[in-house]
Amino acid sequence: MAYRHQSGRGSGLRALHHLGFSEVDGIDLSPSLAAAYAGPGKILVGDCRQLPFENASKDILIVQGGLHHLPVLPNDLDRVLNEGARVLSKDGLLVVVEPWATLFLSLSHALCRSRTIRMLSPKVDALATMIHYERKTYEQWLSHPGLILDSLRKSFGVERCHFRWGKIYFAGRKRTS
Repeated sequence: MAYRHQSGRGSGLRALHHLGFSEVDGIDLSPSLAAAYAGPGKILVGDCRQLPFENASKDILIVQGGLHHLPVLPNDLDRVLNEGARVLSKDGLLVVVEPWATLFLSLSHALCRSRTIRMLSPKVDALATMIHYERKTYEQWLSHPGLILDSLRKSFGVERCHFRWGKIYFAGRKRTS
């Protein structure tokens, strides 16, 4: 099964390989993250707004924690979704896991404001650090849920969409018309 993934450090590629995916490709903007990866498949340096893959060449596209970095909503999101539709095979599946404004995320943000909790929890500290450095795009993403859902639904037929633990979990099929 051909697969494309927004890669970061590549842990998702390793997990998918262990699940039985044989052809895994990742893409990330960071040359240093791509160069540091050693595992199954390959990570390419690139931008999800212009994917370096052939038309209809992938069965599944997964974006986990990459869309909330897009600087211009809805334009960049629509570009990514159009590119995803272009590279997906006829019945290709898009899976998106991104932050979402839920009660759990609000609680997590409150914890991030505590120095003591940040010192005790590397995960809370990592979230607080990400929020600090990526505040503009992160807050923009969280403040436009209707726009984001409209873009996803316009571009892909929804198979699943639910919200829990501060995330949106979306799975949609490529539209055939």
